[in-house]
Amino acid sequence: MDTEAVRSFVRAAGLGQLQHAADELGVTQQAVSKRVAALERELGVRLFTRTARGVELTLDGQAFLPHARSIVAGVDRAVSAVRPGSRALRIDVLGLRSAQAVLLHDYWRSHPGTHLDVVTLRVDDPHVAAAAVQAGDVDASFRTVTDPATLPRDVRMIHAFDSPLELLVGPRHPLASARTLTPSQLRRRRIWVPGIAPRSEWAEFYDQLATAFDLRIDAAGPHFGDEVLLDALAESADVATLVGARDRYIWPTCHDLRRIPIVNPTLAYPLSLMVPRTNPHPGLRAIINHFASLTPLPGTAWRPSWATTPSFPTGGSSAWRGDGPG
Repeated sequence: MDTEAVRSFVRAAGLGQLQHAADELGVTQQAVSKRVAALERELGVRLFTRTARGVELTLDGQAFLPHARSIVAGVDRAVSAVRPGSRALRIDVLGLRSAQAVLLHDYWRSHPGTHLDVVTLRVDDPHVAAAAVQAGDVDASFRTVTDPATLPRDVRMIHAFDSPLELLVGPRHPLASARTLTPSQLRRRRIWVPGIAPRSEWAEFYDQLATAFDLRIDAAGPHFGDEVLLDALAESADVATLVGARDRYIWPTCHDLRRIPIVNPTLAYPLSLMVPRTNPHPGLRAIINHFASLTPLPGTAWRPSWATTPSFPTGGSSAWRGDGPG
């Protein structure tokens, strides 16, 4: 059934004249008349009778009208659900406690009218997330394809922000009393990061980090969740882990865990936002500008080889330039 014919019928029924319906729909009276005639042929009934004043519904037209209104409303809702700017902005994050989700929440609290839908695709391979952006399943994804040449042609990456790392330890750990730590102080310490997924961007990040600073990154064992990891840290005298400074972790007071900044250099995990190359959701620009306004990391920061320092300015179309991961 031609939904535009149904829409023309509904407007003509409400206005009582084909010309008025045509004016509202932005078409000619002849076009509305043809649409209604085609709908009548498809239904096998007369929907209108003509009068000196215009048109009036027949009994069949009266019976069909409430259903026709439902059809038009349903089509409008369906279009709004997928048309950028008329639906919520869908952004994929690694987890709801991740720095990405925390910063998006901060943005939403300062812009409460923003229609935002934060989702987690629960995939490790960033190329799968890129495909979701390409297909329109999400409007943007906080993932990084470390080789931009392997990105889909109509997907690009924009540097979002850098997440400085902290060492998370229990009260019995030898470094628990430190106010700050340098990477050299972490050598020969067991840094447990369970569940590092092959082909993930963080697997490559930790490989480069371990090589650059001669660190012992232990990925042994499955990841049973943050709560189990935090329990293990609280009980251990030698196990530590790395967390992002803005990542949100909650533990019982009795755990007495310590988050210790790493400096000289700061260890920076670069976060990129993958977005469509053309027709991005209008709501993305303000969020990208929000990230650009964050306080930059100090100059003495280490980043992996596939990252570059932030370079996009706030505001204007220039915030959309640049195709690299950083």
